[in-house]
Amino acid sequence: MGGGHGHGDGVTYKGVTLHQPKRWHTVTGKGLCAVMWFWILYRAKQDGPVVLGWRHPWEGHDDHH
Repeated sequence: MGGGHGHGDGVTYKGVTLHQPKRWHTVTGKGLCAVMWFWILYRAKQDGPVVLGWRHPWEGHDDHH
């Protein structure tokens, strides 16, 4: 189903053959992983105290006076 046999460039374990990923798959995966972690850390910096319950979302915005 969707693959050739006998290429010899993969590892077979319990009937499942795992082939090496192409270079662009590896680079794209690492790049998207980096973007994900940068986003998670950015949001944690922005919303961490609110998520952890250390302050309320409406506190800290005293610019309405």
